[in-house]
Amino acid sequence: MKNKSKIYLPLLLGLACAAGILLGAKLDFSSTQGLLSSNPKKEKLSRLIDYIDYEYVDDVNTDSIVDVTVNRILENLDPHSVYIPQQEYATVTENMQGDFVGIGVSFYNVNDTVVVIQALEGGPSEKLGIKGGDRILYANDEQLFNKNISNDSLISQLKGKEDSKVHLKVFRKGVKNLLNFNVTRAKVPLKSVDASYMLSKNLGYVKINRFSETTFQEFKKALNKLKKEGAKEIAIDLRDNPGGYLSEAISIVDEFLKDGQLILFTKNKKGDIEETYSNRKGSFEDSKLYVLINENSASASEIVAGAFQDNDRGTIIGRRSYGKGLVQREMGLGDGSAVRLTIARYYTPTGRSIQKSYEMGNEAYFNDYVRRYKNGELVHADSIHVADSLKYTTPGGKIVYGGGGIIPDIFVPKDTNMEKENLTYMLKSGIFNPFIFQQLEKDRAFYNALAWEEFQKEKIITDQVVTEFLSFLSSQNYPVKMTEYKPLLKKYLKAVMAQQLFGNNEFQRIINEDDRIIKKVIELSSDN
Repeated sequence: MKNKSKIYLPLLLGLACAAGILLGAKLDFSSTQGLLSSNPKKEKLSRLIDYIDYEYVDDVNTDSIVDVTVNRILENLDPHSVYIPQQEYATVTENMQGDFVGIGVSFYNVNDTVVVIQALEGGPSEKLGIKGGDRILYANDEQLFNKNISNDSLISQLKGKEDSKVHLKVFRKGVKNLLNFNVTRAKVPLKSVDASYMLSKNLGYVKINRFSETTFQEFKKALNKLKKEGAKEIAIDLRDNPGGYLSEAISIVDEFLKDGQLILFTKNKKGDIEETYSNRKGSFEDSKLYVLINENSASASEIVAGAFQDNDRGTIIGRRSYGKGLVQREMGLGDGSAVRLTIARYYTPTGRSIQKSYEMGNEAYFNDYVRRYKNGELVHADSIHVADSLKYTTPGGKIVYGGGGIIPDIFVPKDTNMEKENLTYMLKSGIFNPFIFQQLEKDRAFYNALAWEEFQKEKIITDQVVTEFLSFLSSQNYPVKMTEYKPLLKKYLKAVMAQQLFGNNEFQRIINEDDRIIKKVIELSSDN
């Protein structure tokens, strides 16, 4: 890796100078006037781009040259400084904003027809009574079936400006005539709180999948609901949460800390330190608290776990977190694209950095999971390597370590059986979804009429359904053998069916059944 870096160093330096000029010309900071002043290097790049545009013998897309240059520069800074091209920016922004404007359905394009998987909770379609299995045949009298329309085109038909109207004609099995719906497009929430329900009499559970602009608002709503249901203790599940907006994570921490406690501090290249403290009365400051993390909990998730751990608040349960302690700021480049540039490092209240090393390059950095798997730290807590030089002590006398992720207070090993690993990977890949959709289509009226309580009691996933699923996998060139984990496969199939019928909350309820870390939390709670 180092030899390769030496070979490309002159090229990278040249690219760095070139893209630095372009970046400098586009940054939208009000405080960077001195940085953006004209100099010969910038003029040199501008002249080169002009020569290629106007004189080069072949047509060349100079925009693509600039994109490649920017990416190569950022790759050699750190793993989390990234470029967002113009064509991807809207999607990335929408995901982090926590909502989008549209009619509020998820759908498949089945046999060249738009078939609703689910009307999204809180969206305009749900409010009007559009259901899973409905076929949207016309939008404003424009035919949407048998036209080989791409998914992108369909999405553009169904999305639109807020408060704009679209007239839908919908076919529903068992109904003779087409149904007419006048839908007013509205903001549809993209929820970051997947689930909130009671694990036991006093123990409430909240699962957060990322930190978007609406996460604290969703979290607070979930807490209030759980409190009404009798929750005196809270378990916050941050497993597989990659992070997001730091401000949302800080607001959540503030719900559980007394006023004036340090949550984190950041330090930039000048050595300037910015500290953040809890500053308001939280609704669960005196309750028992549990935070669930694993090897995929990163960034803002680690801020939450680190803030609680360093303030001797709650119990962190699971496996060592990812190890991302770099702070990015998004900067527009003037053409609809943007760069997220690392501008500081963050530190937990005891002063530890949890950023893991990236000295061996980006490939080694992002493949760190493989290293952890091989050295056994996902199974044995004593395989986690820590350095005494990175030892810190909390106010309560607990020893904690920096140098790469949050080490939990209570370790729960990962089940590394390859058959189960493959099954879990399949669940995350989405391969279950089309099969379950086909199952529901066999008797849509029956399934749509089921209440959640009835669904729980019904023997929905039979051995015959499992056999059909294995055949489906084979037809998709996805051959899998099931032996001892057949019950787990049944559970996953039922969970995905619950998701399509009832939503993420019920999906998570089923997924959490017999979960090792959830069991440990329940064992530690006051209900036992």
